[in-house]
Amino acid sequence: MANPRQSVPENVAGDFFVDSTCIDCDACRQIAPQVFAEADETSYVHAQPVAAGDRRDAIHALLSCPTGSIGCLADDEVKAARNDFPLPVDGPVFYCGFNSPKSFGGNSYFVQREGGNWLIDSPKFLPVLARRLETLGGVSTIFLTHQDDVADARDYAAHFGARRVIHVEELSAQPDAEVVLHGVEAQEITPGCLVIPTPGHTAGHCCLLIDQKYLFTGDHLHWDRGAEHLAAHPNHCWYSWQEQIRSMRRLCDYPFEWVLPGHGQRVQLPATEMREQLERLVEAM
Repeated sequence: MANPRQSVPENVAGDFFVDSTCIDCDACRQIAPQVFAEADETSYVHAQPVAAGDRRDAIHALLSCPTGSIGCLADDEVKAARNDFPLPVDGPVFYCGFNSPKSFGGNSYFVQREGGNWLIDSPKFLPVLARRLETLGGVSTIFLTHQDDVADARDYAAHFGARRVIHVEELSAQPDAEVVLHGVEAQEITPGCLVIPTPGHTAGHCCLLIDQKYLFTGDHLHWDRGAEHLAAHPNHCWYSWQEQIRSMRRLCDYPFEWVLPGHGQRVQLPATEMREQLERLVEAM
């Protein structure tokens, strides 16, 4: 729970605040940029929310903060908002919220599918979220993009009886995973759900493309809010930048309209524009 006595000095006065335990993971700024901003490796409240929608966004950010570094003096509002999750993104795609400190605040997603629902990477395991996912049909498959963002995947797998999918190069993070991928060839796990190995950030990093529309990119690719273009950074590459460039180039072969990252801003663009953005990124890497 955030401590008002440790409130960072950049906060403007009001109900919401960020304290000094913030790890600068960016989750709150993705959810409520109208409220939260960045300064000196921390988030802070740059504008207190007034409108009901802005307050709700700020509370969603509070609940998604992996380190509990955001506080609100209106506790009743916070309790009521817990049942909002997972938050709808587009069509069958939802953002889980409740980001985990085990994944440095990585985003996770829930996707409804006729053949069984998917969880992409893992949030904190919380009974309130598990119950909400149950009402949406439960989880049959948990796709893990890479070892950094597995968080509480084992707990969700046990709760739902779900199978976990992970590349063999990442298997040390979930050695008892039910489905282990090999190599760098794309593989369709179920109809419309294509795993695309994208080594670079880590040796066995993979993306997931659903219905040639939604690309779940883990830590491989994200949208840069400030520069307004697709981005990847060598200082966040733990295995091989040259491999990541080759992996990025391979993504140009696939049509998609959404980039849904583990870290960084998500974005929707027309497929043609998305490909143009991706080609420009490859040239710049």
